[in-house]
Amino acid sequence: MTDTARPVPRRRGVRRIWTTAGGRFGLVVVAIIALLALTSLLWTPFDPRATDVAARWQGPGWPHLLGTDGTGRDILSLIMAGSRTTVLVAVGAGLVATVVGVLLGALGALTTRAIRETVAVLVDILIAFPVLIIAMMISAVWGGSLWVVVWAVGLGFGVNIARVTRPELRRVQQSDFVLAGRASGLTPLQSLVQHLLPNVAPVFIVQLSWSMAVAVLAEAGLSYLGFGASVVDPSWGVLLADLQRYIAVHPLSVVWPGLAITVTVLALNLLGDGLRDATDPTLRQNPRAAAARSHVPEVVA
Repeated sequence: MTDTARPVPRRRGVRRIWTTAGGRFGLVVVAIIALLALTSLLWTPFDPRATDVAARWQGPGWPHLLGTDGTGRDILSLIMAGSRTTVLVAVGAGLVATVVGVLLGALGALTTRAIRETVAVLVDILIAFPVLIIAMMISAVWGGSLWVVVWAVGLGFGVNIARVTRPELRRVQQSDFVLAGRASGLTPLQSLVQHLLPNVAPVFIVQLSWSMAVAVLAEAGLSYLGFGASVVDPSWGVLLADLQRYIAVHPLSVVWPGLAITVTVLALNLLGDGLRDATDPTLRQNPRAAAARSHVPEVVA
C-alpha cells in the first residue's frame, strides 16, 4: 500500500507564518483588531454613544483623530467599539463552523456506509442554500441580532468544512500509520484526534479562516441592511449605513469603517494561508510545491 499521508511532526510550525509577507500582515492586523477590542472594553477616546452637536462633521485632527459623524460622535471610538462585535462574530462563527464541520466530516468518513451516504446527501442539500440568504431569512423571523449571524454563518460554513474535509479524512484513514495505530489499540476517537485531524488541518484551516472572514462581511452586510446588530450596538456595518447617506457631502467619513472591514477580511484570509503553509507537512518538505501552490487560487466549496 502506498502511504499517501504522513503524521504531522509536532513542531512549532506556526513560526513559519512570520516568514511570509502575507502571514506577517495577517498576524499583525488580527492582533491589532483583538487588541483594539480588548482596549475598548476599558477605554475609548470618547464615549461611542455620546453626541456633541457642536462638533458634528469635524475632519480628522485633534482631538478627533478620524473626525466625527453627523451627531458629533467620535469615529475612532465607534470603530474601536465596533471591533468587539467583529471579534465576537468571527470567533463565534468559527467555533460553530468547527464543531459542525468536524462532526459532519467525521460522521461522513469514519462511520458505516449507510451513515456516510446519508451525511453526504445531507451536506449536498444544505450546501445549496447561500449562507447570507439563510441569515436574512432567520433574521426576518426571529429578529436581527449578532447571534443570528453567528449561528447562520457558523452552520453554513460548517457544512462547507464538512464537504471539504470528509474526502481528506477518508484518504488519510487508509494510510499505513493510521492502520498501525488502530492495530496498536487506538480507539476511533483517539485515531481521529491524534492522526486524522492533524493531517487534514491545512485544508480545514483555510476553510475556517474563510468562514471567519465571511462572518465579518456577513455581520457588516446584515447590519447595513438592518438584519444584524441593532442600532444601539457598536458595529462597523451600522456605522457604514449611517455614514453612507452623507457620502456626497462628507466622503472621508465613510472611508474609515469600510477600510476597517476590508483590511480585517483580507488579514483573516492571509492569516489562513499562512497557517496552512505552516501546518502542511508536504509544503514544509517541498519548498517548490509551496511556491507553486501560493499561485493557485483556493476553491471554496
